[in-house]
Amino acid sequence: MRIYLKITENTSIVPFDYQHLLLGTFHKWLGNNELHDEISLYSFGWLSGAEMSKEGFNFKQSAGWFISFVNPSVGEKLIFAIREMPELFNGMEVREIFIEREPQFGNEERFQLDSPILIRDYIMTNDKRRAVHLKYDDKKADELMTATLNRKLKKAGLNYSAQVMFDRNYRNAKTKLVTINGIKNKANFCPVIIKGTPEAIAFAWNVGIGHSTGSGFGALK
Repeated sequence: MRIYLKITENTSIVPFDYQHLLLGTFHKWLGNNELHDEISLYSFGWLSGAEMSKEGFNFKQSAGWFISFVNPSVGEKLIFAIREMPELFNGMEVREIFIEREPQFGNEERFQLDSPILIRDYIMTNDKRRAVHLKYDDKKADELMTATLNRKLKKAGLNYSAQVMFDRNYRNAKTKLVTINGIKNKANFCPVIIKGTPEAIAFAWNVGIGHSTGSGFGALK
């Protein structure tokens, strides 16, 4: 289940690193919920419709945003909260809500991204475990994306599996440094190819790809 939001224009400049504001808005709407402590079976993208200035972003006409859930009942609760509290930040408010069910997928699909994919690995340095963020050109990234998606499928109680890989034929791949609550994350803008059952691919469309999808990474268009 995917919820598309049409949002009014901003009344003050939106900072370049606004992702933490999206995260705060999402959790305001979600409220006290066990999803906070669970593996993320949801994802959300970034705002669309921005015009860039030297200070940040403006959304002069309107902004768009989507949030996806595996469990429709969670989406229904979210819609109720949005109607009760339509405010986001910097003067923006939700104007309209649209609902889309999962499209019909085949056994292999290529997806563009609405937010960059974060892939976190851990290495030992001086007897300490340290997190590193992998780039799209690292083959281990495919392994970790695949493992994360299959772990989420298992968590959801679904007997499906899928394989995920970056489309390394895409020439405009890039990384972006995203700071959320003071933590810097090096994430990837590169399309992904997912192979598996149509049900597993539909699941990925909802939950996103990679790590920290619950913080606004890895949302699929």
